Amino acid sequence: MYENLVPRFLKYVKINTRSDATSTTTPSTPSQVEFAKMMMEELKELGMSDVHYNEHNGYVIATLPANTDKEGVRSIGFLSHMDTADFNAEGVNPQIVENYDGKSDIPLDKEGKYVLSPKDFPNLHNYEGNTLITTDGSTLLGADDKSGIAEIMTAMEYFIKHPEIKHGKIMVGFGPDEEIGIGADKFDVNDFDVDFAYTIDGGPLGELEYETFNAADAQIKFVGKNVHPGTAKDTMVNALKLAIAFDNYLPNLETPENTDGYEGFYHLYDLSGNEEEANAAYIIRDHNHDKFEDRKQTMQFIAKRMNEVLGMERVQITLNDQYYNMGEVIEKDMSIIDLAEEAMREVGITPDVKPVRGGTDGSKISFMGIPTPNIFTGGENMHGRFEFISVDTMKKAVDTIIKLVELNEEKA
Repeated sequence: MYENLVPRFLKYVKINTRSDATSTTTPSTPSQVEFAKMMMEELKELGMSDVHYNEHNGYVIATLPANTDKEGVRSIGFLSHMDTADFNAEGVNPQIVENYDGKSDIPLDKEGKYVLSPKDFPNLHNYEGNTLITTDGSTLLGADDKSGIAEIMTAMEYFIKHPEIKHGKIMVGFGPDEEIGIGADKFDVNDFDVDFAYTIDGGPLGELEYETFNAADAQIKFVGKNVHPGTAKDTMVNALKLAIAFDNYLPNLETPENTDGYEGFYHLYDLSGNEEEANAAYIIRDHNHDKFEDRKQTMQFIAKRMNEVLGMERVQITLNDQYYNMGEVIEKDMSIIDLAEEAMREVGITPDVKPVRGGTDGSKISFMGIPTPNIFTGGENMHGRFEFISVDTMKKAVDTIIKLVELNEEKA
């Protein structure tokens, strides 16, 4: 059942599909287009139907038609993304560690410069007896989210080889550019015609997420006036100082490093400039929509008050909403969460339901009309050289997908 799971994963991660936030194309990189075409061929060889590449949004879509005579079986979708994050993804060389003891250091490179150690990553203690796949220290691994693709493909292969298992219509979709936040912007719900879906894009065993942040981006320009510092009295307006003052007006404990759970934050992620002009970039996050709106208003209020004191518009702020908390959609019908929890329990997993301190493609897709919570894949320490994944957890993700589909048909 799992014989092709790891070979698929290893094949996929060795292909560089890093996305590019500076690109204006969809997908953002040619390598994602090539990967999509490769996946089309694999889906066809697997025996999936209506396999196609959507030129508009970069998604590879395929269908496994229903094989049940039962009426009222809801159609179900599974989604993962093809791109990897902003870290070296060229020359990925996965290392396999069998029967890990849960306590030893794992050297990644031959020189011993990079070590995956339980001292730095206590989560390794959870994997005693597991087979792990790590990097060689020079790249990320790409488990986010090629593990999800491999798991979906393995589950579909199982259904095709076992037609005696009755199921409704299943659709799968592999999309681009999730890591740069635009992957689902052009998602076509008519092309992915299901009643509900799951992104297979989570972390450790049992993760089930249906609440995300509400998210916005703030770009702030500070306009100064530069003169020679020797004659600057009552004349110079230092744009960098304005940027510092703006940040100091924000609540100093409402930052990523001081918050967790449902707590929101302001995050300054870029600051550049000189006395004449400075530019700051923030992200704004909160699970509660009213608090999210309050955070945006706070930033606008600070800019307004600073400009009043300065006597002109020296603080120019542009806010852009990025995505919203998909819990607002999913909470209207929690049956798909109940279904996922039951499926996990039946395959021996204790569900770990928690809010996402971030977003997923499901954040946008849910508001487009397809409720789409997120399920674990097994990856840990995402987006860097210390990324790893448990093969044992990957197998459990496959089991969960299969059981979800079975229960969905049984309960109709």
